[in-house]
Amino acid sequence: MKKVFLLFIFFGSLTAYGQWGAEELDQKPSIKDRIFTGGGFGLSFSSNFDFFSLSPLIGYRVTQRFAAGTSITYRRTTYKFVNPKISTNDWGLSPFVRYQVRGPIFLHAEYEYLNLQYLISQAQLERRSFSSFMAGAGIFQPIGRRAGFFAIALYNFSYRNPTSAADYYPYNSPWVLRAGVTAGF
Repeated sequence: MKKVFLLFIFFGSLTAYGQWGAEELDQKPSIKDRIFTGGGFGLSFSSNFDFFSLSPLIGYRVTQRFAAGTSITYRRTTYKFVNPKISTNDWGLSPFVRYQVRGPIFLHAEYEYLNLQYLISQAQLERRSFSSFMAGAGIFQPIGRRAGFFAIALYNFSYRNPTSAADYYPYNSPWVLRAGVTAGF
């Protein structure tokens, strides 16, 4: 994973000069050109659980360097090590802001609200909401004028270390790493 991330940084720093494409300075982008979309998708299968996640995002480029948007999250986990199998459904919302610093590098800050269902025993689920404020930096590698890959490292300023086995938090570390694709339409 570390090698893939380093390669991504290397190639991202070679050719990326604009987060959303390079418009001429005398052109004023249309509303359609200012909107970008993207997100993440996750899928995992094992003998203990199945996992599916979908996180679409939509954003608006306010200026050449500043953008704001939101992402929604849905996750479904099926626990197979209990009989009968138990499935949980999680959802969340994450408004964010992004500022392109230089070339492919950008700063990112977001507020994340997650409503999670989690297994506390073989027959009992609990639902709890969590709020997190995260900030960090990332890189963006354009693929043409309207699409590109991104990678972000965020620090969760709301992270709390569990004090007992009964504590549950959505993250097991204050660091959150993400990668994905964005596209204009």
